[in-house]
Amino acid sequence: MKSRLESKMKKVIFSAVLLGFVLLTGGFLQPTGSADDFPKVVNKSFKKGEKLTFNVNYGFVTAGIATMQIPSIKKVAGRDTYNVLFTVNSVPAFDPVFKVRDRYESYLDTEGLFPWRFEQHIKEGSFSKDYSAFFDHRQGKAKTSEGDFTLPKYSHDIISAFYYCRTLNFSKAKKGDVVRLKNFYEGKVHQLDVVFRGRERVKVPAGTFDCIILEPLVRKGGLFKNEGSIYVWLTDDVVKMPVKVKTKVVIGSIDAELTKYEGLAGSLTSKK
Repeated sequence: MKSRLESKMKKVIFSAVLLGFVLLTGGFLQPTGSADDFPKVVNKSFKKGEKLTFNVNYGFVTAGIATMQIPSIKKVAGRDTYNVLFTVNSVPAFDPVFKVRDRYESYLDTEGLFPWRFEQHIKEGSFSKDYSAFFDHRQGKAKTSEGDFTLPKYSHDIISAFYYCRTLNFSKAKKGDVVRLKNFYEGKVHQLDVVFRGRERVKVPAGTFDCIILEPLVRKGGLFKNEGSIYVWLTDDVVKMPVKVKTKVVIGSIDAELTKYEGLAGSLTSKK
């Protein structure tokens, strides 16, 4: 019974929650510009020092803690970049069931909000994986731990595009509107769609917020398999801070809820 439960956990615990966060990623839009004239994006949504912390809940059990933060600005390829870090760790009490130590890192151009470097370090149960990529937007190439590939200019990784999409304006979005997504991963450009599902007021440990609701739709060949529907709540203001992720799966549901936040770039006018 225990091994069967662990097998199911490996398919849904944390991967599904992680998917909920990262499926808003991958090239929301493709900025234009030459190799010597990088695009610029107006960003009032986040800055260095932002840190968001989430409880990852499986049913009534808190199975893990997730953090999304921008601890520093670093130079990569001669450019200033936001060092964006996303981690998911199972709590000690849940480790005997399914131990998770996942770390994603992106170096996001502070002016153009496209990535220069991406790292992925996954440890989930007995499974582990390390992957890295350098995005050479001057040459249109991606140099990865699995080889070199042609890169459409200003393509996103799974973390950078999430932060990029936070700068988009959803004020005139209508229920059912679809945003076409792309992200480069493992030598391929993956197609993903995000559907605008409307607005809702939600209560999480960090407070009560008016939010927009987005549903990422997974297509075959994407970064993760589709184990169920995924909904993401972002504050309905300029910050567009993620406050909740809900994933419905065969054996129940997994929720990630914001518990605390700090270092925001703007005011949370959506907080009630």
